Amino acid sequence: MKVADFDFHLPQELVAQEPLERRDESRLMVVPRHGEIEHRSFRDIIDYLASGDALVLNDTRVMKARLMGTREGTGGKVEVLLLSRVDGEGKGEGERKGEGEGEGEIWEVLVKPGRKAMPGTRLFFGERLVAEVLDKTPAGGRIVRFLAHGDFDRIVEEIGRVPLPPYIKKEIADPERYQTVYANRAKQASAAAPTAGLHFTRELLERIEEKGVQIVYITLHVGLGTFRPVKVEAVEEHVMHAEYFTVGDEAARALTRTRVRGGRVFAVGTTTVRTLESLRTGDDGSVLPSSGWTSKFIYPGYRFQLVDALVTNFHLPRSTLLMLVCAFGGYERVMSAYEIAVRERYRFFSFGDAMLLL
Repeated sequence: MKVADFDFHLPQELVAQEPLERRDESRLMVVPRHGEIEHRSFRDIIDYLASGDALVLNDTRVMKARLMGTREGTGGKVEVLLLSRVDGEGKGEGERKGEGEGEGEIWEVLVKPGRKAMPGTRLFFGERLVAEVLDKTPAGGRIVRFLAHGDFDRIVEEIGRVPLPPYIKKEIADPERYQTVYANRAKQASAAAPTAGLHFTRELLERIEEKGVQIVYITLHVGLGTFRPVKVEAVEEHVMHAEYFTVGDEAARALTRTRVRGGRVFAVGTTTVRTLESLRTGDDGSVLPSSGWTSKFIYPGYRFQLVDALVTNFHLPRSTLLMLVCAFGGYERVMSAYEIAVRERYRFFSFGDAMLLL
């Protein structure tokens, strides 16, 4: 399978640069496996949910991961994007180290310009935070050690900026619009938002619950691996960047109940799909709680285990996100829907419109 098979023409004016005034006023393209495609408003998603279904949301929160600093000696400007904490062996922990360990915070990051951030380089972010580049990563990032004069997370919250995707060319007035309304402040560890969830309002979620739908929260901390360009020609040769996920006991029990009762599992976003499809089930069919790292890469030919319906945005050409959507909805069906989306002037990417695949 060729990456070029997932290419399509996207006029740049269809790339949404800012969110709509109301989250749930975005458009919703409903794509059933059989039957006609429908064009609705996002708030109409409630019409496709039924009592006994489960709506699964990724409650991660985007951290202020974009740090602006200077290089030691030259004073040249540098931009650092935090990706994930790592332990002393260079492997991610997913959780914060304890206080008082002395060696500082070790992170995998992206640095721009990277050619001037070789191992040994020191970077300064004001008077309270300094970083030393320790190593390069195979993906072109850096491993750095931060030393903070004070609490690291608090300093980052004060000096950092929410990292918008590169295709959004201007800052948004309210950074909270790049957070879901259900983002958990205790789970602030993502470098990008799970953008399919940006369409939900608290009022819409309340109406969905009142209909008898179980709202289930899982967590996957979104890294930039999901959005990295695919640089190989053959789809099967691409390797996904690992991301940390947690599905607790309560969520696992809710998913099990839904399956036992014959309800459908609606996954909101590709991050939720990858999390759910990384889970194991017991001999009795129950969904088992789990946490850890997943690098699951889903593309056409994949057989889904837990997900019955998918809510997602419109994605970049040649992206792993589009490949996942094609795997779920069928290649021909999804690529045809994308042609319709372009023709009907749907808005694309993070602040764009949504698709519901049934």
